[in-house]
Amino acid sequence: MTDSIIVAALDSPEAAPLVAALGGEYATRYADYDGFPKQEGEPEEIDLFPPLVFEAPTGTLLLVRRDGETIAGGGFMYLDDETAEIKRVWTSPDHRRQGLSRTVMTALEDAAAARGYRRIYLSTGPRQPEAVGLYLSLGYTALFDLDADPEAIAHLAFEKELGEAGGRAAAKAAAQRAAVAEAHRWHQPPPVRLADLTGR
Repeated sequence: MTDSIIVAALDSPEAAPLVAALGGEYATRYADYDGFPKQEGEPEEIDLFPPLVFEAPTGTLLLVRRDGETIAGGGFMYLDDETAEIKRVWTSPDHRRQGLSRTVMTALEDAAAARGYRRIYLSTGPRQPEAVGLYLSLGYTALFDLDADPEAIAHLAFEKELGEAGGRAAAKAAAQRAAVAEAHRWHQPPPVRLADLTGR
């Protein structure tokens, strides 16, 4: 049993189990919940954000694959220049309680930090207490009153400074720049660049 983490498109065959399962789970958990007001014609939440927003350079979708099967995943998209928003975190019901959500979250945080994001924002629904527990255990700060009735709040939002992960990415970037500078002592950088020709 070997797990691998791959980058995939949200509309790829590999991501189809994640999309289908999330749509079904949201529909089941929130079938009789009216705390999410919707405008007429507004798409379902699962359809609201197109695959494009989960692609590089500002987003990504990561899937955990085991023996050719997608068993967990999640993605992030651009929220602002310093903040990625994590969405679509999911683990197959047959593979829960194996630490896969933690694996996905760690991989997403590292990928976001590598893209230059400094913080993560995410939200979950009031009928997903396991998600609330996961995010709190990973160091996220609740942006709502944890003692209040979650059904009255509806969107349970969290945020986390990437700090250490961002620091690792910054340290690696500095080491990369230093290595390139050292190499340029022996192999000169390109003498002419496009900006030199265009005056930009």
